[in-house]
Amino acid sequence: MNARVYTIVNQKGGVGKTTTAINLGAYLGQYGQRVLIIDLDSQANATSCLGIDKRTIRTGTYEVLIGAAPIASNILRNQRYHLSLLPSSPALAGAEVELINTPNRNTRLAEVIEPVLDRYDYILIDCPPSLSLLTVNGLVAAKDGVLIPVQCEYLALEGLTQLTQTLDRVRNALSPNLKIRGVILTMYDGRTKLAQDVVTEVNRFFPNKVFRTIIPRSVRLAECPSYGQPISIYAPESAAARGYNGLAQEILEQDGVPIPAPQT
Repeated sequence: MNARVYTIVNQKGGVGKTTTAINLGAYLGQYGQRVLIIDLDSQANATSCLGIDKRTIRTGTYEVLIGAAPIASNILRNQRYHLSLLPSSPALAGAEVELINTPNRNTRLAEVIEPVLDRYDYILIDCPPSLSLLTVNGLVAAKDGVLIPVQCEYLALEGLTQLTQTLDRVRNALSPNLKIRGVILTMYDGRTKLAQDVVTEVNRFFPNKVFRTIIPRSVRLAECPSYGQPISIYAPESAAARGYNGLAQEILEQDGVPIPAPQT
C-alpha cells in the first residue's frame, strides 16, 4: 500500500507547521508507522529540529527537486526517533527560480516522491510560510489532503480565507482531489477567553474539519528544537507530548489504522 501523503500548510509563520510535522511524525513512528518528513522550506527548520546542521547538507530537497539527485539515496533515517527525513538547506531558495520555466514546475514534488511511496506509511510535507511555488508543489503532492495548523491566538483566522482560496485554485487547476484533511489547533492556553473564542471560530470556519485534539502552549515544546529532539523524546510526560500523542492516535483511528502499543 502506498503512503498517505499529507502536506502541512499555512502561509502564516509561527503557527506550528514544523513543530507539528516533527512531533506528529515522531508519534506516528512510535506506533509502528514508517514515516518520512520532507523539509520543503529553505529555512530548513524541520532539518534543524532533528539535530541536523543544515549547513552540512550536500544533497537534499533542492537537488531532488531540480533532478540533480534521486530521492531514495538522500533520505536520512533516525532509528531513535522512528523517523526518516529528506533534509533541506538554504539552497532550496533557488529552486523556485530554476523551476519557474519548466513545464512540470507545479507537479515536480509529486513526481519525485513517486518512487518511494511504497516504502512508507505516512509522508508529511513541511511547507514554507508562504503561498509560493514550493507550497503549490506541496499541495499538488498532498494526495491524501492538507493539515492546517492554526494557533489559538489573536488574528488566528487572518489569512485563512486566502489559504482556502489558494486551495480552491490549486484544486481547480492542478489537483482536483485536493482536500483539507484536518485543522490542528495549536498554542492553546485554556486560561484565556481569547483562546476559547478562537476554538469556536475555527470550528465555525472549518465545520467538521477540526481535530478534537488541541495542542497546548508549552515551554517544553519551544525548548525541544534546540536539543534536536521531538517532544516524545525530550519531554514525554509533558502536556504537549500528550497532545501530539493524542493527535497521532486520532489520525490513525480516522485512517482506519490499528493502534499497537507504542515502541520505545
